[in-house]
Amino acid sequence: MADLSTNFLGIRSPNPFWLASAPPTDKAYNVERAFKAGWGGVVWKTLGEEGPPVVNVNGPRYGAIHGPDRRLLGFNNIELITDRPLEVNLREMTEVKKKWPDRALIASIMVPCEEEAWKAILPLVEATGSDGIELNFGCPHGMSERGMGAAVGQVPEYIEMVVRWCKQYTRMPVITKLTPNITDIRKPARAAKSGGTDAVSLINTINSIVSVDLDNFAPNPTIDGRGSHGGYCGPAVKPIALNMVAEIARDPETRGLPISGIGGITTWRDAAEFIALGCGNVQVCTAAMTYGFKVVQEMISGLSDWMDSRGFRTIDDFQGLAVPNVTDWQYLNLNYITKAQIDQELCIKCGRCHIVCEDTSHQAITSMVDGARHFEVIDEECVGCNLCVSVCPVENCITMEPMVSGVDPRTKMPIQPDYANWTTHPNNPMAKLAAE
Repeated sequence: MADLSTNFLGIRSPNPFWLASAPPTDKAYNVERAFKAGWGGVVWKTLGEEGPPVVNVNGPRYGAIHGPDRRLLGFNNIELITDRPLEVNLREMTEVKKKWPDRALIASIMVPCEEEAWKAILPLVEATGSDGIELNFGCPHGMSERGMGAAVGQVPEYIEMVVRWCKQYTRMPVITKLTPNITDIRKPARAAKSGGTDAVSLINTINSIVSVDLDNFAPNPTIDGRGSHGGYCGPAVKPIALNMVAEIARDPETRGLPISGIGGITTWRDAAEFIALGCGNVQVCTAAMTYGFKVVQEMISGLSDWMDSRGFRTIDDFQGLAVPNVTDWQYLNLNYITKAQIDQELCIKCGRCHIVCEDTSHQAITSMVDGARHFEVIDEECVGCNLCVSVCPVENCITMEPMVSGVDPRTKMPIQPDYANWTTHPNNPMAKLAAE
């Protein structure tokens, strides 16, 4: 059977599934329930400095985007970091780590961007026996208005500076949590590496307003008639997270930097995709808040079964395998071509493929043949765009079939003959620049 155990920065856990820093990790009661359910580790909800207490709203904190079946697609929150006293959190973390020595326990930290503030809190966290710290440079709401969270994560110079402080004042591995609310994710990752970070984690939540209440004209969630931007997460952000993870994994300046993947991970397949793009483990929040802690059991069994079916014994066996296949558009093979093909036995004749192709694409699907309702691909018009596959309600009814390179065997026409070598073709602007 597959071995799901991981060694991330020397931090061992029985599986790659950690709970992200969020409401589910705010106290010992929740964390112990998570460990009993099977989670390999947790990142304790973000700790702040000693001083005036953090005060959260006492009204709605969450907003949601649902699919037609009420399945949660996106989640928004306006909750702040932990509002429990620092000493209470530290005491509970110490107790939990003693009771669960085989599970990873990471302390998320956010204090003002001042050296003395970091110098003061790090020994307190270290004394709990925590396995590492995660620097919260990503929170986009509430704390960023106070010069913390994303306000730090959006300035590479600040990231490098704080990471250097933390590496100076603690023995614990340092994980730098990055904000997606930035143009180029590679720049903060490079800054974190320059500061000496041991790893990065990403993505944190995305700045968002999920909806507007059209009765009182205020954003949701609404607090006494007013709303605020919050942090967006859940399945909807997974594509953004995967891209940012890939950018760091394939960047020559950060290649090899350990990554903890976060963003919309709901199933074992999601986790496998993040690992294939270079992550050493994954962090989950919204799925646990949607389905409860036992969702991890399906993740564990699903990932184990898939690894067995592929012959992977450990996580390391497939970690990063997808990274070499991520490239820039100009390096794609324009000699490669596919055509859509409709399985007539599976087709329910709903007509969606024809409508979208006729209205918005290349008029490559029939609706009538010999006076009868019939949907079939016109090879000469099909450009292989995949739109019909995306909208078809029947799985595997429409598939994309690759053609022989060089000549389309059905039409006998050459495939992009003028673009056989796009990287040096004169119409390629990058080639023009290189020539100049």
